[in-house]
Amino acid sequence: MNVIYPLAVPKGRRLCCEVCEAPAERMCTACTVTYYCGPVHQKADWNSIHAKICQLLIPLRTTMPFYNSEEERQHGLQQLQRRQKHLIEFCYTVAQKYLFEGRHEDAVPAALHSLRFRMNVHGLSSVELVPAYLLLAEASLGLGRIVQAEEYLSQAQWTVLKSTDCSNATYSLLHRNLGLLYIAKKNLDEARYHLANDIYFASCAYGTEDVRTSGGYFHLANIFYGLKKMELADTLYTKVSEIWYTYLNSHYQALLEARSQQTDLLGKQFVNDTGLDEAQEAEAIRILTSILIIQESTSTKAPQKSILILKTLSILYYLMLEYSKAKEYAMKALSLAETYVSEEEQRFIQELLSIISAEEKQP
Repeated sequence: MNVIYPLAVPKGRRLCCEVCEAPAERMCTACTVTYYCGPVHQKADWNSIHAKICQLLIPLRTTMPFYNSEEERQHGLQQLQRRQKHLIEFCYTVAQKYLFEGRHEDAVPAALHSLRFRMNVHGLSSVELVPAYLLLAEASLGLGRIVQAEEYLSQAQWTVLKSTDCSNATYSLLHRNLGLLYIAKKNLDEARYHLANDIYFASCAYGTEDVRTSGGYFHLANIFYGLKKMELADTLYTKVSEIWYTYLNSHYQALLEARSQQTDLLGKQFVNDTGLDEAQEAEAIRILTSILIIQESTSTKAPQKSILILKTLSILYYLMLEYSKAKEYAMKALSLAETYVSEEEQRFIQELLSIISAEEKQP
């Protein structure tokens, strides 16, 4: 990192820290367009997102070149906007993945980048800012900063109220995060109200059986589990498990069918076959492993439900090409299945296990 010398900064230009917006004292030597208040925030930003986008920031933060014609200038502006839109989604996905992995501190810089790029592209009052506000709110909740989370959620709510074109998907995200806020504040009645709205709006956007709706069911189940209302919690956990199994098994079966016809489903051999981005994969792992821990504590009462989750996790890891984890869960499922489920179900798991083992051995 280079130290910034005040006399070298053009008059009237204020350099701000990328993380906290305090006056900057250091500059990234790799891109020379990113500034920090000190080494702590520089390291936080580097570990979170900057290492991934350092060189991509240079064309966005340097003066545009002189163009010979208006057509060239418009083309340059369009390229700039495309780069910003790419970084909006990339930073958002990275931040989401960190949240699902429980890395709340790492999620903050990535979410801040997504927010700033959204402001540059869409303006300061666009509803497009809401997803980034919600990421920052969720990260703040994970860090125990409830007041800060409330501030971000208030900004999101106010932006939604002013908007005339807010989508059902955005309403769903807003209510989900409000539900999580009220869970953190121990106000479970308000939490249930907002999670019910999350499920409603997600169902309108995606359908009641979509994996993107399942998060609302999962958080609502957690409330009932905490209240010792085990029957309600179990019903919702089972629904979440079935939604994820149906989705992932359809991808698994499609892949097997394509291979039986000697064609590659996606035209490329080692490609992510889940149909999910990295953040959604991390969400699936977090949700399913959480339910598995709960189900295994009562596995003698309902081992079939544990088997369902184990199969689902095995298929998920198989489609992610993480064969050792896929094999581990398939073997656990088979061990339980030999005692508790039909021969047909056992054959399904055995076939899955043999496919995993065969592909694990391939170079």
